[in-house]
Amino acid sequence: MKKKRFTPQQISSILKEYENGKSVEEIVRDHGVSRASFYKWRQRYGGMEASELKRLKELEEENRKLKMMYAEQALDLKLAKEIIEKKL
Repeated sequence: MKKKRFTPQQISSILKEYENGKSVEEIVRDHGVSRASFYKWRQRYGGMEASELKRLKELEEENRKLKMMYAEQALDLKLAKEIIEKKL
């Protein structure tokens, strides 16, 4: 899996620069991000502090892991049902 390039603290500081009046072109050039990434961050994380952003990232990761666990359990249950049906 590819590593994320920016930490939540870095994203937060980049968004704060924009709120403080720095233009999008300057931010994109200085930090080496695409305009699309910047606008996506702004839409998704606008107004959040670094600690809130970090917590959100942790919750998203936990949610991803739980979804994977659920998918594995559902697959196991389906397989068990098929085995039981064949025996009957």
